Amino acid sequence: MKVSVLFALLGLRKPETKTRRSVQEAVIIGVSPIALAVLCAVATAASPLTVPFQLTYSQNMDARPSSDGRRFVYISVILGKEQLITMNADGSQLAQITHDDADHEDESWSPNGRQIVFVRVSDTDKRLYIVDSDGSHPRAVSPAGEHAIHPEWSPDGTKIIYSTDDDRYPPAKNPTDIIVVELATAKTTMLIKGDQDVNTYPQWSPDMKFIVWRRLQMPEQNSEVFVANADGSDPHNITNNPAFDGWPAWSPDGQLIAFASNRNSSGYQIFIMNPDGSDVRLVANTEGRATSPRWSPDSKTIYFTNCVARDYGTDCQVLVSRLRQ
Repeated sequence: MKVSVLFALLGLRKPETKTRRSVQEAVIIGVSPIALAVLCAVATAASPLTVPFQLTYSQNMDARPSSDGRRFVYISVILGKEQLITMNADGSQLAQITHDDADHEDESWSPNGRQIVFVRVSDTDKRLYIVDSDGSHPRAVSPAGEHAIHPEWSPDGTKIIYSTDDDRYPPAKNPTDIIVVELATAKTTMLIKGDQDVNTYPQWSPDMKFIVWRRLQMPEQNSEVFVANADGSDPHNITNNPAFDGWPAWSPDGQLIAFASNRNSSGYQIFIMNPDGSDVRLVANTEGRATSPRWSPDSKTIYFTNCVARDYGTDCQVLVSRLRQ
C-alpha cells in the first residue's frame, strides 16, 4: 500500500519530505496508537504466516465417449486401485462398474455402446476382458499369460486389436507385438511382430483400411507414430521427430490423427496431424503431462488426460478441447 494512501486512511497530512527515512519519522511521530495498530495490521496482511501444501489428490483419466456421445467411461483411482466409472455426457448417473481388487485399464466402448473391453491387471497377468456397459457378464477375450494391453474395437465391432505388454521387466522395455482377435471364434492373428521394437497403442482407421500405432524404436528409444495397411504391411513412420511421440488416435471422420508429444516442452501436450503426418498443430497449451487423446463421435472435440505434480502427489484430470463448433 502506498504511503500517501496510508496517510489518507489515517487522517494525516503527508509531510513535505523527499527521503524515505524522513517520511518514516514523520509517520511515527504523528500517528496515534490506534493508527499504529492499523499500520501493523496492513503489514501483517501483506506477509502471510505460511505457504500451504496440497494434502489430497485425485486421479481421473482416460475418458472415452461412446459412439453416440451420450455416455463416458473413465478410470478413477479408488482405494489405490484403478476402477472403471461410467456416466452420462453431462456428468450425471455416475456408476462404478468394476469392484474387485485389481487395476482396470485401457477401456474402450464397443461400436454399439453395449459393451466395454478393458485390461484387468492382476499380480501375475494382464488380460483383456469384455463386460456389458453396467459391468455385468465379464469374459476373457485374450489368452491367459499373453499379457495383453491397449485394446481397441474394430469399427465393425467384430474384432479387437491390441498389443502385448511392454513392461514385463521394468524399468527396461521389452519388444511387443500387435495382435487381432476375432470375437466370434477367438482366433488371433499377429499383424506386427516386435523383433526388437516396442509396438503399442494400436487402432484401426475408421474405414479399417489402415492401422496406426506407437513404435518405440530400440535401442535408440525414439518413439514415433507409425501407419500400416490393415494387414500390417507397408509400415511407415509419419512423425519423424526426435521428440517422444505416441498415444495416437484416429478421428472418426478419418481426417486427422491426434497424438501426444514433448516436442514443444519438457512435458507432454496434445497435437493433431493429417494421416500422412503433415500439418502438425498444437491443440492446447497445457502444463504437466497430457496424454491419451480421445475423439468425440463428430470429430470436433478431443478429451485427454493431464497429470500435474502437486507438492507430495500427482493430480490427473480429464480436459476437453473443442476444435470447432
